[in-house]
Amino acid sequence: MRRAAAIAALALFATACGGGTPAAGPASDGTFTFAITADPGGLDPANGVLSATNTVLSLAYDTLVASDESGRIIPGLAEKWDVRPEAVTFTLRKDVTCSDGSKLTPSDVAENVNHIADPAAKSPIYGVIVPTGMKAEADDAAGTVTLKTPEPFGFILESTRILFIACGKGLKDRSTLTRGTSGSGPFVLSEAVPGDHYTFKARRDYAWGPGGATGKDLPAQVVLKVVPNEQTAANLLLAGTLNGAQFNGPDRTRVEAAPGVTKDHPMSGNGQFFYHQGDDRPGKDPAVRKALTQALNLKELGGVVTGGAASKPATGLVLDPRPCQGDSVTGHVPAFDAAAAASALDAAGWKAGADGVRVKDGKRLTLRLLYATTRGPGVQAGVEYMAAAWQKVGAEVKLNGVLDTKLAESLNATQDWDAIWLPIGVTLPSQLIGFLSGPAAPKGANFAHLTNERYDKLVAEAMRTPGEAGCALWQQAESALFDNVDLVPVVEMTTLVAAKGATFKTTAGLFDPATIRLTGGH
Repeated sequence: MRRAAAIAALALFATACGGGTPAAGPASDGTFTFAITADPGGLDPANGVLSATNTVLSLAYDTLVASDESGRIIPGLAEKWDVRPEAVTFTLRKDVTCSDGSKLTPSDVAENVNHIADPAAKSPIYGVIVPTGMKAEADDAAGTVTLKTPEPFGFILESTRILFIACGKGLKDRSTLTRGTSGSGPFVLSEAVPGDHYTFKARRDYAWGPGGATGKDLPAQVVLKVVPNEQTAANLLLAGTLNGAQFNGPDRTRVEAAPGVTKDHPMSGNGQFFYHQGDDRPGKDPAVRKALTQALNLKELGGVVTGGAASKPATGLVLDPRPCQGDSVTGHVPAFDAAAAASALDAAGWKAGADGVRVKDGKRLTLRLLYATTRGPGVQAGVEYMAAAWQKVGAEVKLNGVLDTKLAESLNATQDWDAIWLPIGVTLPSQLIGFLSGPAAPKGANFAHLTNERYDKLVAEAMRTPGEAGCALWQQAESALFDNVDLVPVVEMTTLVAAKGATFKTTAGLFDPATIRLTGGH
């Protein structure tokens, strides 16, 4: 379950930017203040699984490669690379220094990877960001580091775009990384007050950022302020005390309408639902799954769940920027047709009883619809919409809203559900395999008891195939899930990233720190 927990924690926000036009050029002597919703805890990059932690780490640490807004891989610490099915060799830039002034070496990079892969380290990102079995070998004379996996892995390059590289004194004594930073990024932590704020100082010597980014025009310092309450964050942003924050709840509307605030709406995950396909469940029959999906107007459902906020129909299962572009959803999900849904249920042997609820072999068509109550009023309204639509075609629906901790128990232990609204956010399609195939819960992470031979075959081939050919296979694998109505993607949900008196960009919820600029006033 460690891997499942880590993947859930790594469901970060997608590409976003706080826009705006500087009033009088960059203000490189000021302070940029941003709200984070929780304290990040320990700051060792090898242990970073919480989104708040990784947001903090992204200011101080670089990665081997980065990605542009289209998802294309671009140079980071590595200026070039050579990819093979089971290995990738990076040639590092020669001008990179750590925050303590020491030079970044290939051995530093190798030590990061091998530490995470060491069972004694008990790193929660092993098997998620660093693939299982990966080993690193450095050649300092040649300026290269090679990462190898026991079997071919199609995303061996892409997986390194969120692997933070520590260097310098922090590698000699990792205990110093708990409350400090030791990286090559454009900022270095200068003060940590847990539960309140984290202050970073700019590195003016920074000259190796993606796309040629430097530290020249950065604000003198960045303060990440812990603000758990969204209403408080909105008040602080509108008052000009904060330069940036993210919003998902009811305060989002208020911030959207405020003058002087620039806004962006990155994807924060998929709104989607699953059917339980275990024995004696209605959802085991693909005809029933298709009929129940036909009974739903997915466009309307998406609007209900998002509360009318900026969103679009789902086109895939991975957060932006996706390593594989394309639309795996359109044409593969049953279209809304309530009459066809009713006819299909009749044909499947589910006949309407005296009270209107369908019955087959003496068993009522009862659906226990599970959802998390912590996801806001939109999700509550969405599951009520689903229940009403299914009742119209003859199902008896029982809503079961639970807290996140109880949700995990229901998925992995009691399994007392027939349908579930469950967004899962990942940055690589390979991170979904354990949820969508393999041993069923409670023996494995396959909580919906899915068995899709076409998906399994395509995924096995895709794992061995890098590049565009591999992406085509991943797209086909996702479509195979939708063709079989194993899960139903509804909407790409968004968050509001708001900025005032500043501009900045984030990718997958992490700062592109060299893009942070103050705009000369609020």
